[in-house]
Amino acid sequence: FRHMTKLIENGHLYIAQPPLYRLKATQFEQWAYSDKDKEEILENLKGNKKLYIQRYKGLGEMTAEQLWETTMNPATRILLAVNIGDNIKADDTFRTLMGAEVLPRKTFIQTYAKAVKNLDI
Repeated sequence: FRHMTKLIENGHLYIAQPPLYRLKATQFEQWAYSDKDKEEILENLKGNKKLYIQRYKGLGEMTAEQLWETTMNPATRILLAVNIGDNIKADDTFRTLMGAEVLPRKTFIQTYAKAVKNLDI
């Protein structure tokens, strides 16, 4: 973000959002982009004993066809706009998490670990 600040500030940077889950049953396959999506799909499939749920941790786990279908196809993909609320705070956080100093990174993680949202592990 340091080298493309204007690009981000002007709203020209987007990230394609991949799904977190693939839910597959007989004659049925659907992608879930959040835990809430997954729960809604499961509610609609109650009683289906042959349900397969796959959790994706990264794009490397998908086949090329799945990646196209879920993340790359311009007709169906979900794009998330990238923005920086506070440049100075973003730079400090980036330096803390990506810098060579281990102690500030460890302290940051220990301080904020319980408050994190949208953690993909």
